[in-house]
Amino acid sequence: MEFLLFLTAREKEILELIYKTGFSVEENTPLCFLGEQYVGFIKKRQRAVVICTENIKNKSGYSMPSLNRNEEKRRTAISIRKALRHEATHVAQSCNDSKLLGTINSKTKVHKWYKKNAIIGSTAIGNITQQREAEAYYMEDRPKAVIAALKKYCL
Repeated sequence: MEFLLFLTAREKEILELIYKTGFSVEENTPLCFLGEQYVGFIKKRQRAVVICTENIKNKSGYSMPSLNRNEEKRRTAISIRKALRHEATHVAQSCNDSKLLGTINSKTKVHKWYKKNAIIGSTAIGNITQQREAEAYYMEDRPKAVIAALKKYCL
């Protein structure tokens, strides 16, 4: 799996915790063809996380010839890490009987406009509430919190 090349030690720990929960991890499945904007999915019934590496590479410009390959690689790595953390949050939510993890509340300033648009798009195609999706977007910037949630709710 190509996305492994872009992970840091924290995301590798998250990946190991996902495996310990009994979930598998897949890359570039047909779900990724739903649209270039999609970077990951959780298939709850199949207990699988999907990372859409090709979509991420296309969005970040990594798959195109460039004079500034390091910048595209950096953007790609950040997006892949966020996608893994986001989907790992959904794994933790799944372990918590599909309930919120309690990381955000009504007073938490969670998202910029582009994440609000992403939440609307994500909930339109999946069986997920806006609150669970908002929590996953919030957690994707907090790898330590994702690790803690997986340990607390899944192990």
